[in-house]
Amino acid sequence: MKYWALAVGAAFAVSATAAPALAGSTGVTAPATASPRTTSSPAAPVAGAVYFRHGGSGVEVLTHRGGWSRLTAGDGAFSGQFAVAPDGGKVAWIDDKSRLHVKSATGDKVIAKNAAYGSPCLTPAWTADGKRIAYPVRGTATATATTVAVAGTDGKDWFNAGKTLGPCHLTWSADGRTLAGYAGDVNGVYFLDTRWRRSNRTPGIKLANHVESLSPDSRRVVVNAIGANAPGGDGSWPLSFSPSIYDTKTGAKITIPVKGRLLGARYLRDGRLAVRVKGTTANTIVILSHSGRELQRVTEPARARNLGLLGILD
Repeated sequence: MKYWALAVGAAFAVSATAAPALAGSTGVTAPATASPRTTSSPAAPVAGAVYFRHGGSGVEVLTHRGGWSRLTAGDGAFSGQFAVAPDGGKVAWIDDKSRLHVKSATGDKVIAKNAAYGSPCLTPAWTADGKRIAYPVRGTATATATTVAVAGTDGKDWFNAGKTLGPCHLTWSADGRTLAGYAGDVNGVYFLDTRWRRSNRTPGIKLANHVESLSPDSRRVVVNAIGANAPGGDGSWPLSFSPSIYDTKTGAKITIPVKGRLLGARYLRDGRLAVRVKGTTANTIVILSHSGRELQRVTEPARARNLGLLGILD
């Protein structure tokens, strides 16, 4: 399998058992990590979601919260290297001049000029609070590691977060400390502690071609694990995938207690797990507690059935 080429080159309806209906500088020291959102009161019900699809010469982001909003990003040389802010209001994307952009409804701003370009899997990643973006750095990929940098959304407070063997589909833990990504040859998933700049391989995962999300404490990771004879793909962000969850300390695979054909899963900022389930006319999002207890069941808009899911709004 020739995997290494990847890295080098709707109003929502809530069930009766759930909640009510939805309505370019140098060498700066890494900032203190943010704490994940916690609350003593019951978690807010899901209020909407952020979706995407590829179209034209870029990506189209469609956010649903009561009604739909739309944002596009990219250009004629767009390679699929993008990430959407948690609220759906901004898109980070990389152009063929190795520039990292932040696109919003009010404009498109270049915030860094040293991003790695040319492989769809080398995507930037937003922190859970939407204030910082991590991205692989141009010209740093070797057989042993790729450098990852972090910058504020205005391009300030840039710092070197360290090197990792897993620069593909980077994703943050909600505490703002850990990044996870898969190797360009799909041989494993790696963590990068951005405080100590240390990287290590996650046990239990042999091959994977997508990392979707981390739990807030980085103890669990959602991936698309693949078999030895499965195609590695081209590294593009998937519209759907069969989710597997692993304990990042022990390597144990965690059972997802939801029936049906699963199209994906991702952790919310407070530790709940959102599981997407295929439907005949519309898909369903099932929200689980940390212990696996079902908290809420949400029917997506029919329009979202064939869109990729990027985030949950609450």
